[in-house]
Order: sequence, then C-alpha cells, then structure tokens
Amino acid sequence: MFKKVLIANRGAIACRIIRTLHRMGIGSVAVYSEADRHSMHVAQAREAVAIGPAAAAQSYLKIEAILEAARAMGAEAIHPGYGFLSENPDFAEACAKAGIVFIGPKPEQMRAFGLKHRARELALAAGVPLAPGSGLVGTLAEAETEAERIGYPVMLKSTAGGGGIGLQLVSSATELAPLYERVERLARNNFKDPGLFLEKYVARGRHIEVQIFGDGKGRVVALGERDCSAQRRNQKVIEETPAPGLSDKTRTALWETARDLGKSVAYESAGTVEFLYDSDTDDFYFLEVNTRLQVEHGVTEEVCGVDLVEWMVRQAAGETLPLNQDCIAPKGASIQVRLYAEDPGREFRPSSGQLSHVAWPEATRVESWVESGAEVSPFYDPMLAKIIVKAETRDGALAKLRDALDETEIGGLETNLDYLRQLAASEVLANGEMLTRTLATFPYRAETIEVLAPGTQTTIQDWPGRTGYWAVGVPPSGPMDHLSFRLANRLVGNAEGAPALELTLSGPTLQFNFDTVICLSGAEMTATIGNRAVPYWQPVGVAAGDVLKLGSVTGAGARAYLAVRGGFDVPEYLGSRATFTLGKFGGHGGRAVLNGDVLHVAHADTGEASAAEPLLESLRPQLTRAWEIGVLYGPHGAPDFFTKGDISAFFAADWEVHYNSNRTGVRLIGPKPEWARADGGEAGLHPSNIHDNAYAIGAVDFTGDMPVILGPDGPSLGGFVCPVTIVQAELWKLGQLRPGDTVKFVRLSPVEARALEIRQD
Repeated sequence: MFKKVLIANRGAIACRIIRTLHRMGIGSVAVYSEADRHSMHVAQAREAVAIGPAAAAQSYLKIEAILEAARAMGAEAIHPGYGFLSENPDFAEACAKAGIVFIGPKPEQMRAFGLKHRARELALAAGVPLAPGSGLVGTLAEAETEAERIGYPVMLKSTAGGGGIGLQLVSSATELAPLYERVERLARNNFKDPGLFLEKYVARGRHIEVQIFGDGKGRVVALGERDCSAQRRNQKVIEETPAPGLSDKTRTALWETARDLGKSVAYESAGTVEFLYDSDTDDFYFLEVNTRLQVEHGVTEEVCGVDLVEWMVRQAAGETLPLNQDCIAPKGASIQVRLYAEDPGREFRPSSGQLSHVAWPEATRVESWVESGAEVSPFYDPMLAKIIVKAETRDGALAKLRDALDETEIGGLETNLDYLRQLAASEVLANGEMLTRTLATFPYRAETIEVLAPGTQTTIQDWPGRTGYWAVGVPPSGPMDHLSFRLANRLVGNAEGAPALELTLSGPTLQFNFDTVICLSGAEMTATIGNRAVPYWQPVGVAAGDVLKLGSVTGAGARAYLAVRGGFDVPEYLGSRATFTLGKFGGHGGRAVLNGDVLHVAHADTGEASAAEPLLESLRPQLTRAWEIGVLYGPHGAPDFFTKGDISAFFAADWEVHYNSNRTGVRLIGPKPEWARADGGEAGLHPSNIHDNAYAIGAVDFTGDMPVILGPDGPSLGGFVCPVTIVQAELWKLGQLRPGDTVKFVRLSPVEARALEIRQD
C-alpha cells in the first residue's frame, strides 16, 4: 500500500480524498494555487505545496508543477479527483514516466472514450444501443446532410470535452449554420479538437448513468444506476439512485450493457457509462463514458456501502478487490444536490467573495470545502458543497433532503440554496418526472430584493439587538430608533424584532423580485414606486418587478425604517441578526449594503396589503428639530465631578447636535463645565477622566469638555464621567438626532421612567 498520495485537485473532492486517505492510514499531500492558500483542503492535508498563481492553467492544470510537487514530497501516487487533469491521458502517462502511480483508468482508455465519436464506435462494437447519429462531420454541408437524414431536432456535439460543454440543440435547418460555427469555435478553443457530430434529439429524455469499476483484467462490476436528469444548461443539479420509474428489466439491461462495454476494453478503476433514456419508448441510448470519479459518486456509495475512492487507491496499489457482481446489492435510496455560489434570480450568475456564515445540517453527509469566513474565488467552478441524504425509500430520502436544505445556512454570497429548496419541494421531483429539459422551464420564485443603489449607511438591524455580550465588549447594535422600527414590523404583521432595514439620511433604490408587503416608518424620505408616492406608517403592497426609490429626509429626523413582511433572512450571529459594521459581523455580510447586493426575505404569506388603516397620528413618534429627552440623573454628578452650577447649566442648555455624530455616539455642542476638581487624579489629567467603568446605551459621557451620547454601536467601558443616562422609553429619539438639532435634557424619576416604558410597550 502507498505511504503517501498527492491529491491533484482542490475543493470538496480534495477534502473527500484526504479524509479517505487518512482513514486508510496513508499520508496526504495537497497542492494549492495562490488563491487557495487558505482553503480547507490545504489545512486538512498532512503536507501542502504551492504550485502557482490562481489561474488553473498556471496551477491545477500545470502537469510539471504537480509532478515536481509529488517528487519533492515523496508521493508514490497521485489521485486526480474529478475535473482538471482527471481525464487527461498525457498527465497519466507523465506520471508513469516519473515513476508515480496515476490513480485512475489507463491512458488508452481515456483516449478511446475521451473522443465521443470514438466512444460511439467502441459502444457499437460492444453491442451497446446508440441513438441515430452521424460520424464526424468536417463541414457545414456534411452536417446539413446528416441532420436531414436523422431528422430535426438534433443534438450537435463536439467530440472532445464533457460535462455539457460543446453541446447544442438544433431545432431546425435555419439554426444549424450559426450553431455549427459556435460549437466548432468552442471545441477548437477549449479542447484543441474541432471535431463535431450529430445525434437524434429525444424530446422526453432522461439522463441515466451506471457506475462501473474494473480491475483492468476483464472483471467489471456495475454498482447501480443514477438518474441525473435534473440539469440546467446540461450541468447536473440533482442526482439520485435508484432511478425512479424504471422497470426491473430496463434496470438490469442498463447494468449489463454498461458492464459489457467496460469488459470490452478491460476497463480499469472507476468510470461511468452515461445513457439517454427515452421516457416515451423505454429505450435507452449510449451517450458517453466518463473515465474518472463522478461528482455524484456519493449516492452510489450510500446505497452500495462502498468507498469508491478507497477502491481506486487499493486497485492502483495492486490489491485485488472483491469485484463480484453477485455481491453488489444496492439498498435504499440516496439523493444528492449541488450547492453553487450563483444567483438563480439573475440567470445563475456566479458569485464570489467571503462567506460570512456557513452551517450544515446535522446527521447529513455534506462534502464541502467551505466554512464561515471562507473566500470563494472567481477562478474556479462555483460548487460549494454536495449535500447527500439516504433513506430506506425514495419518499424518505426526499423528506430528509427537504429537512437538510432547510437546516443549511449560507450567508455573505448568493447561492442556489433557495432554488434547491424549491426543487426539492416540487411535484415534478416528487413524482419522478424530471426530464433533462425540465429545469429550463422550472418556475423559480426568488424571494429577494436587489439593491440598485445603496443609499447612505443602509443596514439590516433587529430589535433588541445583540444582548448578553455587553460585559465582554460587544455592543447590542440594533435600530437607533427602536420605536419606529418596532411599529413598522407590527404594521406588516411581523414580530416587532424581525430584521428590517435602517436607512440614514438618504435611502436606497430597491427592486423587488416577488409580491410582498412593506411599511416605511421614522423620518420621512421621498419614496416612490414608479410614479406613485409611497405613504409612511401603513402597509403597502408591492409587486414583483417594482422598484422602490427612496430619496433624502424631507423634514425632521435622521433615520427611516423599511420592514418587509417575513423579515430579512440573514444569519444569526451571537444571538442577533443586527449589523455591527465596526466589528464586521451580523446583518448582510457584516456591513452596510452595497450596489448589486441581493437581500433575501424569509417566506411569509403575502396576504392583503390592505386597505389597512394607517397608524393613528397619536401613536406615531413625533419628530422635531428641537428635542426634549428624558434622563435619569447619574451615575456621576455633583459634587464629586461637577459643580451644582454645572448640573444646572447642563439641564438648562439647548445642546446642539455636532456634525460628527453616528451610531457609535452623538456629540453635543454646549456650555463648558467648571468642574468640581482640577484633574482626574490617577485616572488622567482632565477632570472628566475616571478609571474605566461600565457604560449604558444612552449614557451622556463627557470626553473632555464635550458630552457624547453613547450609541448602540459604542463601547461598553469608558474612562469618562456620565452625569445622566437617557431612559429606555426616550432612547428612540437618539436615532432621529441630526446635525443642527437642539436637545434639552429633562430629569425624570425612576418611577416616571418606568411608567413611560410601560405605556410605550
């Protein structure tokens, strides 16, 4: 057995192989590009070697760099995983020349099956049924002749490549010329082989494949079939085994056909024979052979109780495997979904950046390379994880899949998670009626809001914010005007603490991708949808496609709030979904929203927007430019820190809000204290200095001669005196103070403060 194996890959498959090697007691060597230096597979491997820049052509596809890494680390074998060099016969031969074992099929088998027209010839010789098609066509005229003979519609395919690349449906003769040119150019540029051929198009086709494994000496077993019909643009999204709705006769024929093809070439290692199944006729036709481990191999492992990676390693090491077809008896049903970093609401555009939050379902097989904080590079395939479930029955597996997807949490990037949830809940999947063309018309409902313009410091907040961590320096954050925030949520039918948007001075422009109900509250900004004004303090219905444009604050106040029925769906961090921008956590990616962001909304019944009555004028927070704010006296007042004259002046003054004010604190301009002492003693030179003591949100602390009202993002400890603290019922006013406003503090008793809070609640 090998002592050390190098993994010539990255991502989920590299992590998967490393785990198997470690379980087998084999040392692992990871290779990585500059972009992957912090990737999970690098951390999990026993040893790791950098092989080049981020671009795959200069790293993961650079044969000599990988071989040099293997030689330097003393690796006896290389496992290529899938993708990259996994089906490259030149790489396999280079490994052999370097005295390193390539864990996979023989180079000649890769070459034979790597060209689809040659694979068709091998399949025909082995008695495998083929769809009506052509040989290689060298010109457009030849293609036109063959297409007429086969009959439109036809599939135009490049003989090289795989995974749906170089594949086009041609519906009529008028489409053939431009598509021929496109596919030929793609094949020439990507595969260095412009060879094309045509095949009959099966209108109600399903993609069925059979996993095989051979010892290279003529023994080949079939380990069941997989249905991979759920494809988007010829890329698989959901795979399952066994394939639903097949008769025992057809299933047996598929297995035997795949085995016969493998035996005809003395196939070695893992491979997959792919078929096109005609749902109308129960016929199946050969498509191609993938001479590697498939992305979806996990579902086969689940029902067969084998580890295909281990089999590949043992076979490559010269061990004899128990390849007895009579012992292959799949049990149960298994389903896999592929989680991608892509936006289904915008034509599945790939996304990249940092994942702020990742949580996987418990008791579920998840093969992934990401965790909270991981950086998703734009250089590689956007697949983040494979979520695999198993149960005794298909219905049971589907139920587990739905639960697993509901438990999965991904934050910071757009993914296809909601798309997968909707697919898992669809009737077409439940009924086993998925065709290769089904996803092209699947009605995905994106419960999202796109940020077309971000506005000024627009953040997601919840109420009461991040409580319980103040003692260790983590502020609560949450809305600065909690009263307007809570009322907006109540008006759309949410719990008063549901995540909503806080808008500061000027608001964003938002496009809604679904029908919902919203409510605006707080300081009034200009707000329009199309040509109609959007009222404040009442529920308003919006339709998919509507664009809400918010301008600047038109009167008193500084902050508005936008609640959406259901609340914004963002990950919880330390018990809250509030954004703390200084700490870079919470909310949407730990920051204010940016142009191009996509905000998700938790599902809720839209109901009637209503002709609901607006909130009574008497219940609305009253905004002004001249504020009176109730406070409790203390904890640091006269006579130890301030003179009686200072305190009298403090309550008599009309303090002006300083321009340098924000969620951390609101600075005030006013009379300079006389101070009851000359300095802070051991705490410092200025009389405002004291040893650090605990602050409360709303404490008015003197930093030198200037008072600052501590905001919800401020520090929990400070070395300054605080003569008064704003009472809970009046804290909302802090969020509406803007530069130039005046503030007069009104002293209340604890009894009065408590009565105000009770009445407000």
